Amino acid sequence: MKEVTAFAPATVANVSCGFDILGFAIDELGDRVTVRHAEESRLKVTKITGDGGKLPYEVERNTCTVAVQAMLKALGYTGGMDISLDKGLPLGSGMGSSAASSVAALIAANRLLNDPFTKDDLLPFAMLAEKIACGAAHADNVAPSLLGGFVLIRSYHPLDVTALHVPKGLHCTLIHPHMELNTADSRSVLRKQVSLQNATIQSGNIAGLVAGLYQENMGLISRSLQDVIAEPSRSVLIPGYEEIKEAIKEAGALGCGISGSGPTIFILSPDRDIAAEVKTISQKVFDKIGLDVDLYVSEINSRGAYVLNEII
Repeated sequence: MKEVTAFAPATVANVSCGFDILGFAIDELGDRVTVRHAEESRLKVTKITGDGGKLPYEVERNTCTVAVQAMLKALGYTGGMDISLDKGLPLGSGMGSSAASSVAALIAANRLLNDPFTKDDLLPFAMLAEKIACGAAHADNVAPSLLGGFVLIRSYHPLDVTALHVPKGLHCTLIHPHMELNTADSRSVLRKQVSLQNATIQSGNIAGLVAGLYQENMGLISRSLQDVIAEPSRSVLIPGYEEIKEAIKEAGALGCGISGSGPTIFILSPDRDIAAEVKTISQKVFDKIGLDVDLYVSEINSRGAYVLNEII
């Protein structure tokens, strides 16, 4: 094979109560990466589009090359590759932008070498790229982007990731305000310690959300979409958040939360019609505020990252 192009989807991480341990994948939105064999024995970022000139070309700083370099080192491969990135996701959006880039690069590079690794095998390499991007090697974006569906990270040491059941009909509405919120800044506002009371509440909500997914119990899912740890500190950084949270109640939405570190807001609904109605309601809220937003309605993406095109 001479060239492979792969796609990796946007993701919602944390999912309210599941700070750093829960995430799910979104349909259609995402990044594309093309990887080609190179004559020289080195990695090189040859082109980046869709980033407004903000992303680095340096191999040690670009999430695509950091992830692929780790993969090639594990494989013992000494050949070269050229990598080009087409950003479909805005930077600092809370939709797993850095994760989508590294995951798409890994899928393309792995396929270029005839798939020596499984998707599960690729996860640690993507996590190394997340550490470069935001200072923490968390998996709640890269795991669902890579594997698809709803994902639970039970443990980081050792890494223990498992897929969760996705209820039929479950839809997500994403609201992306036109503002950038750096992940490191968003993490910096979090409290370093959690009270026993809040730890107990959060644990109950995580267990309730997982149980609700498996039981397809929309009421239990709705009651469990409560975050008492990260949301109180982060919500004040996102204009319109409290207004959205209040406005969607009568529409039949299950609940809302901050996608990743923000500023994107996610809203879960039991079907597409309610998700579409919530989209309209959300647009009106931000029109009143005077802040431009992008809005999307999506099913939960069960496919994850995949190869788009191969040139032999």
